[in-house]
Amino acid sequence: MSAKRKKEKQIRYILVKTLLGMVVFIFTGAVIFLALQISGKNRLYSNADNGEMLAALSGLAVEMGETQEAEEDWQYGDIRHNGIHYRYNEDILTFLFLGIDKMSEVGDVESTSDGGQSDAIFLLVLNPHNKEMSVIGIPRDTMTEVEMYDVNGAYWGTEKAQLAIQHGYGDGAQISCERSMKAVSRLFYNLPIHGYCAINMGAIPLINDAVGGIELQALETLDFKDFRIKEGESIRLMGMDAYYYLHNRDITSFNSAGRRLERQKQYLTAYAGAAVDRLKEDITFPVSLYNTLSRYMVTDITVDEISYLAMQAAGYEFSGENLHSLRGATVQGETYEEFYPEEAALYELILEVFYEEVE
Repeated sequence: MSAKRKKEKQIRYILVKTLLGMVVFIFTGAVIFLALQISGKNRLYSNADNGEMLAALSGLAVEMGETQEAEEDWQYGDIRHNGIHYRYNEDILTFLFLGIDKMSEVGDVESTSDGGQSDAIFLLVLNPHNKEMSVIGIPRDTMTEVEMYDVNGAYWGTEKAQLAIQHGYGDGAQISCERSMKAVSRLFYNLPIHGYCAINMGAIPLINDAVGGIELQALETLDFKDFRIKEGESIRLMGMDAYYYLHNRDITSFNSAGRRLERQKQYLTAYAGAAVDRLKEDITFPVSLYNTLSRYMVTDITVDEISYLAMQAAGYEFSGENLHSLRGATVQGETYEEFYPEEAALYELILEVFYEEVE
């Protein structure tokens, strides 16, 4: 065999070996990714139980005078409201997002009553049946049952207080988040919540700039030392301006927290669209954002769950119609403002977002 033919044979051997290696690599990667998808899905759906909520909502329906006559296709936990037959959507996924009033990275707190307050409280709801994403904004001053602890961590009991302070009674990390998630779940009649994510406000510029900034029209005039804008003025928020728009408020003005919540909702609507567009360009965006925020963030959402959610979210739609708020009244308490949800409105919101009509 000539030297030339030997060389050609060696080259073909190297090419075949390289191609086989690439096929094995791609196949192995696909298997690992699929395994992550399956693991993430299974873990998410095992994180919450709907039994207590079904019982609570069924009981509330009876208290409100709704007749619950069993039909042929009636299942435990079904509800009839205004003549419509509703059933809880067991495939729905719900996550609690908290914005904590700290600029620093997550770290140890001095005492178990200094975990930081949650100035932003939202539920993110993913409905795989219609591929829609919903967001529920919860006022920080919502009056609900809050677990109280002393500086040494000893449990005092529960007290009706602003929801935002629940996060403060903990370690500023996992314990604080778990107690906040429990309080929000209890507020929504023991609603199953599949995970939480708390982000210190210092991370807002990172979140904002990761999608190239957010363009919007100011909902109100803000006049602070570091940030000024007039109502109706258009602006692309970059860096710290995003933090000022989402966090600053005039605490001497009545219901300033409520107006700030409207700004946060406006921003989330715009951000959701920008994030979905970014995800369509780069499927690894959630993972890279996760890594960027890790020093400022506390979450129980694992990497395999993020992998599953990233693939799901790419096909979801979000619009202003799916952005909800608790209805109720804000009043001036003895010291601070207090928001009292309207029970009937909360009941109907739960049916709208978490239940489906039975045909």
